Amino acid sequence: MQISLVQAPPAARLPVPEPGLTAHELLQRAISLRPMLRERQAEHEELGTYADDVHETFERMGFYRITQPRMFGGYEFPPSVFFRTMLEVSRGDPGVGWCLTLAASHAFLLASHWPERAQREIFGPDGHFIAPHRAQPLGTATAVPGGYRVEGRWNYSSGVPHATHFIGTATLQAEGEAPAPVLVVVPRAECTIVPDWGGDEILGLRSSGSNTVVVEGTVIPAHHVVPFNAQFCRPDEMVDGTPGTRLHGNPMYLGRIMGLYHASLVSVVIGAAWAAIDEYEAIISRFKMPTDASLLRADHHDSQRALGLAIARADAAEAILVRTLDRYMELCERWAADGTPISVEENLRLRGVLQQAGAMGSDVVEPLMRSAGAFTTKKGNRLQRYFRDVTMYRTHSSAQQEEFATFVGRAHLGRPIGMRGL
Repeated sequence: MQISLVQAPPAARLPVPEPGLTAHELLQRAISLRPMLRERQAEHEELGTYADDVHETFERMGFYRITQPRMFGGYEFPPSVFFRTMLEVSRGDPGVGWCLTLAASHAFLLASHWPERAQREIFGPDGHFIAPHRAQPLGTATAVPGGYRVEGRWNYSSGVPHATHFIGTATLQAEGEAPAPVLVVVPRAECTIVPDWGGDEILGLRSSGSNTVVVEGTVIPAHHVVPFNAQFCRPDEMVDGTPGTRLHGNPMYLGRIMGLYHASLVSVVIGAAWAAIDEYEAIISRFKMPTDASLLRADHHDSQRALGLAIARADAAEAILVRTLDRYMELCERWAADGTPISVEENLRLRGVLQQAGAMGSDVVEPLMRSAGAFTTKKGNRLQRYFRDVTMYRTHSSAQQEEFATFVGRAHLGRPIGMRGL
């Protein structure tokens, strides 16, 4: 069965800032920022996010619009282009990369699951949209005249400092029905951003803008609220596609987010792994062996081995990331070709394999610190910073591969899966 994909007429579109922008140009722009981002790492850690001029650079370079629909002024590139670009930004500064990635990745979410009216209102007259999504249901949505009253306090809202909106998961309690999770889109002006990030407030990812967001009784339109069924993994939701597939004519907007959400974290971790490799190479190219002052460390087999293993692991992790993103698109295109839904197991396995890439990328950093020496543990040293950053990833709830593997196994065996806690 061929799925019918219908797009709105061209007259309904917003202008795209650079209609001819290519994926290669995006990558080159991200790479070009690497020296500046490294030079400003300490500044951004103290700020808790990247500076306003860096935000303006990201905006000018198109980084917030990579997966945004062309209808609303975006470039509508596939996920692999977005996350490869984020990896390169993260190679300059993993904390900044985390903040940017978690701020820029949710245009895809909005374009997939909200109705056309909401998309037109939220993307606005010029398509400028930046929003984090806090997936835990830490707020409430209550029906009132005119829409829903939203209240809540969402911590770890990575990417919020430069946002135009905030997407929170809230609990909707309708009369006579069981509580259900929903996604709410709240304008930034209606949110209070708590200054609880940056400096020494947290171990790592200090420039990731993971502040707490507080919403106190803001009323938003009913069509700005959509169901959130444990990261949209049920096949029966795909029978007629999504608002995004019908509106934009692109199967990418089926919006299965189990894998793509974790790619937001893993692309940063792999960027940190490459950043650590770059720093280690600079160290061994500059310092002599402690046991032989006449021998450059880069000429000793111990340093060469450490570098080679790190490169192999980072290469493997990046290959897994890119292949998994391509697999997501293959599954979406399969649905468009014959209506075959993305199964629960397939959706879960996208995250499961990315968790392996995240672990592999994390494992690059600590051995390089040990090989480089104790001086790397001092404040301000880049290897120390990258170690703190990947350690933060390891503590993230979605990075716990042993726990998550249970859900993959249950899906494969056809057992019921309680997804609420994911």
